[in-house]
Amino acid sequence: MTDAYKNTHPYMRECATEAARVARGAETAPLDRPTHCAGWDVRTLVNHWVLYTSHGLEHRALRTPLPDELTGRDFTADPGWAEAYAGQLDRAVAAWDDPAVWEGEVDLGSAAMPAADVAQMIVKEMAVHGWDVAVSTGQEFHVSEGAARLVLDVVEKHGELYRGYDGFADPVAVPDGAPVFDRALAASGRDPRQGVTGG
Repeated sequence: MTDAYKNTHPYMRECATEAARVARGAETAPLDRPTHCAGWDVRTLVNHWVLYTSHGLEHRALRTPLPDELTGRDFTADPGWAEAYAGQLDRAVAAWDDPAVWEGEVDLGSAAMPAADVAQMIVKEMAVHGWDVAVSTGQEFHVSEGAARLVLDVVEKHGELYRGYDGFADPVAVPDGAPVFDRALAASGRDPRQGVTGG
């Protein structure tokens, strides 16, 4: 059993459970409400979140490309989209519940990346965009200390990559001794105290 599987899969499951909870809470929120992600309303943010953290997560495990039908879908137009997202998250997490899936690389189209890195980056997306959705719909996103540490590690490791395509804004200062998840959010260009800035 690989260390990546043992050290990441429990947090993948944890963040998926929390993402599903936040989605259920967001289901009745106005979809045209602005978010702190520049140029994105709640609908755009949720569609991105659903696509990459559930469908994308499963397809990365299976080493198959995302179908065009999914990349163009408005998931929020479907009745019960939050429950559908929760079900797809369960399938995606289950697809990674095999240590062998964590071996080798995943072809991302423009480049290949170690499977463990891909999985950890999607867990980061689950949590950080989960926080974005939560803030935009009057909720909170909760993670354990271990999950927060994983998210912070990913943000610090790949921060410049995300900033290269405006996925992150410039880091935000937080007080000394700030919680680990606040530090992860701040390093990604989000203000954990105000829910503004970032993307």
